[in-house]
Amino acid sequence: MSADELRKLTVDQVVDARGIPCPGPLLKAQKAMESTPKAGVIEVISSDIATSLDIPVWADKAGHQYLGMITEPGVWRLYVKRGR
Repeated sequence: MSADELRKLTVDQVVDARGIPCPGPLLKAQKAMESTPKAGVIEVISSDIATSLDIPVWADKAGHQYLGMITEPGVWRLYVKRGR
């Protein structure tokens, strides 16, 4: 998805993990996904660049759909749609 499309998404939960080192953002995303409705979307906001690599891999392995990322100065916003 394009950055414009991602900005227009309806997000069910926002995981603000700025300032938390890896694997903290991933762990917070996993926890948030547990209470996200099926087909719901979470937005993970992180200041750790490793999150931009970890979230897509986790989403794929967990059966979720990684929708994309918006990069801002010092911050990554990643979007994942709950699968199962």
